[in-house]
Amino acid sequence: MRASICRSIPAALIGASLSVITLASARANVITDWDAKAIDAVAPLASAPSSPYTPYAAFRMMGIVHTAMFDAVNSIERRYRPYLVQLPADPATSKEAAAAAAATAVLASIDAKTAGRVKGELASYLASIPDGAAKSEGVKLGEAVGAKILAARANDGSDAPDDYRPRTTPGVYVATPIMRAPMWPKVKPFAMMNQSQFRPEPPVALASEEWAKDFNEIRVYGAQNSAKRTAEQTETARFWLVTGPVAYHPFLRQLAIAKEMDVSESARFMALGGIALNDALIAVLDAKYHYNFWRPVTAIRNGDTDGNPATDRESTWQPLGETPMHPEYPCAHCILAGSIAGMITAALGSSDIPEIATTSPTAPGITHRWTNMTALTDEVANARIWSGFHYRSSTRVGTRMGFEIGEYVAKSVMQPVEISSR
Repeated sequence: MRASICRSIPAALIGASLSVITLASARANVITDWDAKAIDAVAPLASAPSSPYTPYAAFRMMGIVHTAMFDAVNSIERRYRPYLVQLPADPATSKEAAAAAAATAVLASIDAKTAGRVKGELASYLASIPDGAAKSEGVKLGEAVGAKILAARANDGSDAPDDYRPRTTPGVYVATPIMRAPMWPKVKPFAMMNQSQFRPEPPVALASEEWAKDFNEIRVYGAQNSAKRTAEQTETARFWLVTGPVAYHPFLRQLAIAKEMDVSESARFMALGGIALNDALIAVLDAKYHYNFWRPVTAIRNGDTDGNPATDRESTWQPLGETPMHPEYPCAHCILAGSIAGMITAALGSSDIPEIATTSPTAPGITHRWTNMTALTDEVANARIWSGFHYRSSTRVGTRMGFEIGEYVAKSVMQPVEISSR
């Protein structure tokens, strides 16, 4: 089903970050509650100015939060293989206390200000749980699991220095802005065997008809003042200018609620999503910096140098949005959307889903709705073309890579435990 768009929503639904059209709170649980709290906590990581880690550090932190919550809950109920650790726990231990404490332990590691805030939120959250051994043991368990997950990611390469080398000829000036995550191709994956496991074939050849077709499509439809791009296409492009976990985690959260998952199911589902998104980012940045393929704004302004007679130089061409500071190939937003599509399809057994509706801070007043994951990935792919960021072939490759990564994650980690009958 194609995504539907609504242009009139209550002002309360429009915030500084992507929000979801909330389902009945009675169907939420500790996992979805703390996903929302975690997104607020990592927001500064996703928008830190002049940082090569933006917004990837925020995705990484969300992945750590959800794997910690999963291992904490799964230590109590033990329905799945652990992601990393399974500690001794009485079956009566509070899963709510354990998950909330695990999330807090992870988020508190960001900085002192965040630690103070999330610890206060934890105290408020725990106040609703009856005092006793179940609660106190849950807190101890969650803190222990959170510490172990954090320790396992402590030296994963995410804080390596920026060593990107701008290529030029001796003596010739080249722009030297801070690049986005040039160290991320070396970050330790959450589930993949290595960073290049899903590395695609090279971009299309510049002399090919496909290159000329891609070049001219984005030149026309991705231009800042395109006469061909419709108002609805422009709106969709702006909707997906959103970056960071706030672009996809609320979608996953709302789906977990819509499917009425219990705590253990939600913990696994959201952890699978967090892992898939992180490994997709590592894989796409590995490919981007490996191939170092030029962005449309560079290609179009140099259309007379690619050796293809079907591409013309347009000296003043500008994209609709501000081009992200890393190489073009393949499309990162596409691989992220593809990763959750692949994970959801594998985990739930279908690409069809209950209707999910989201809003975006980069397109205030607009609500997008989906009942099928292909509709979501198609929309994201088109949006990146209409934004002037990615070629059609790059969106196809990114979406396919993401789907394969999401499917791989869902089938490789935290698998159900087989319980033999007596």
